[in-house]
Amino acid sequence: MEPIHLFELSSQQARWLVARQSTLAANVANANTPGYRAADVTPFEDVFNDASIHMAATDPGHIGLDPLALDQIAVKDESPWEIAHSGNSVSLEREMMKAGEVNRAYSLNAGVARAFHQMLMSSVKG
Repeated sequence: MEPIHLFELSSQQARWLVARQSTLAANVANANTPGYRAADVTPFEDVFNDASIHMAATDPGHIGLDPLALDQIAVKDESPWEIAHSGNSVSLEREMMKAGEVNRAYSLNAGVARAFHQMLMSSVKG
């Protein structure tokens, strides 16, 4: 069984949350753009499961591929709730619900990392 690196997992989820929040912000910013299709990122579980195998970089000049980097996270078109006459598929209500999910996930992530850090520091102090 491999060790679980909680701080690395927390960091990866935080990067994913940043990517999702950026995608949602782009959707809201283009809410009135004719023909704009709303997008969302792939679920964190799928990204994390695909990111478990890392290539070894044996030289500092090697370029690593971080599957959770902002430009590497897959953005997909989502099924629209409704499509306006202009062809725009952004639903502001849906985007605000997703932004709330991101906020709750970030708060949970930060809380777990903080609690683990406090536990780690108390065990180190003795």
